[in-house]
Amino acid sequence: MIVLEGKSVFNDICIGNISFYKRNESIIKRYKVEDTKAEINRFHEAKEEGKKQLQALYEKALENVGEANAAIFEIHQMMLEDLDYCESIENIITTQGVNTEYAVGTTADNFSAMFMAMDDAYMQGRAADVKDVSERLIKILTNAQEGLNTLVDDVIIAADDLVPSETVQLDKDKVLGFIMQQGSANSHTAILARSMGIPAIIGLGNELNESLDGTFAIVDGFEGKVYIDPDEATLTSMKKRQKEALERKELLQQLKDKEDITLDGTKINIYANIGNPSDVGNVLKNDANGIGLFRSEFLYLENSDFPTEEQQFIAYKTVAENMAGKKVIIRTLDIGADKQVDYFNLDKEENPALGYRAIRICLTKKEIFKTQLRALFRAAVFGNISIMFPMIIAVEEVLEIKEIMKEVQEELREEKIPFKENIEIGIMIETPASVMISDELAKEVDFFSVGTNDLTQYTLAIDRQNQKLDRFYNAHHKAVLRMIKLAADNAHAHGKWIGICGELGADTSLTEEFLRMGIDELSVSPSMVLEVRKRVREIDLSK
Repeated sequence: MIVLEGKSVFNDICIGNISFYKRNESIIKRYKVEDTKAEINRFHEAKEEGKKQLQALYEKALENVGEANAAIFEIHQMMLEDLDYCESIENIITTQGVNTEYAVGTTADNFSAMFMAMDDAYMQGRAADVKDVSERLIKILTNAQEGLNTLVDDVIIAADDLVPSETVQLDKDKVLGFIMQQGSANSHTAILARSMGIPAIIGLGNELNESLDGTFAIVDGFEGKVYIDPDEATLTSMKKRQKEALERKELLQQLKDKEDITLDGTKINIYANIGNPSDVGNVLKNDANGIGLFRSEFLYLENSDFPTEEQQFIAYKTVAENMAGKKVIIRTLDIGADKQVDYFNLDKEENPALGYRAIRICLTKKEIFKTQLRALFRAAVFGNISIMFPMIIAVEEVLEIKEIMKEVQEELREEKIPFKENIEIGIMIETPASVMISDELAKEVDFFSVGTNDLTQYTLAIDRQNQKLDRFYNAHHKAVLRMIKLAADNAHAHGKWIGICGELGADTSLTEEFLRMGIDELSVSPSMVLEVRKRVREIDLSK
């Protein structure tokens, strides 16, 4: 038995034979051409055909995996019009006097290498996208056929990496799981795999190779392991775990469309946390009643420059529309600490967790903050959006935020741009300071949401990223729980609601204690929604 270890993209277990993905790779020959204008025309014709094919793929993906995940094929269409990409191809054709196929292939290699050299995982994921788009153009130019496996049996698909168009075209009814030598957890392929509900492991390295084609294997998406030719004991153990996982999943599915209500009739809101518009598919699939935390910083982390108002507006509007009137709580920019963005040019700090971050950046770089607020007010017209502010430690900060909000609304009014006048606002309770003055803060906002990760870190004076301190880090510490209770009491005393959006929200061993504290809402990862619902429906607060 051989055991390979990688990074899990989707937690589940599958058992079956490995089938290496076979591509009809286009062979690119370089040859001289006399008429470079004719070659450039060939490029433009191939580009138009490519856009048609991508539109067809978009429609197929829309049906299979939803709008948010189908968006990659719209992005690929835009990549075909990218000025730098097109100019590179045309320049190689003109200056070197070579055929279009060669120019496309060279540009693909150059751009892919450039993306892979970047430190940002998201940008590394774009390397696969540029290869995918370029391979499509080359196939069109050479009249090559699409290189899809013809799947007869249920198999575990193995590959060096799968680009999105390959993933979406596979017959998912016959795919048990994905295992890849390379890949990024932030790539669109990984997102598609998660949305399709197929166990997947990436980064298995060169030990996963074509010599394993047809080999019997187990993919353990919970542990990120692949067992090649498993022994009898391993097979028996994994079959048992697979059966348990399936039974649990089936039981949880029965909770869809059920109310989030305790045995004694207490209603709780169970929402989901997301970090990207593409996560909305999982929110809906897992039947969350809303989004309790939309981490807006993804727009900044994924960009090479400050995202424009329009970029942000489209992202927020898309999520609001897809949630169809359900609550969407969007947290304003939370950059700093462990989330660094180069173009912000933040100074190196001795203790960034206690440094220049989140609302502190927004209140000192007001134009950045106002751009985000403009986008949020505009998007709120299209759904049920609330705004939440992170790292608040003083009432004065909230009052300053309100003044800036008034300025933004007045600007939008003068420009005759539609926006929502009255919008629910809340703050994150994630510092001991915010807890201790929560009675005063409750007078200024509509709700609280407890960020238990940072609240635990700051209360215990323990860096949660320092592994040496793991034995001292106790998320169930009485001090942390008392802080949450105090914030809940103060929120309710002023007629405001309070939720939890940190990791503890999904800790079902604490669910009953949170409900007894009076917590009104729990926001968890989409995959945990039904687990928490199950626990809530077992609790009787009257006893």
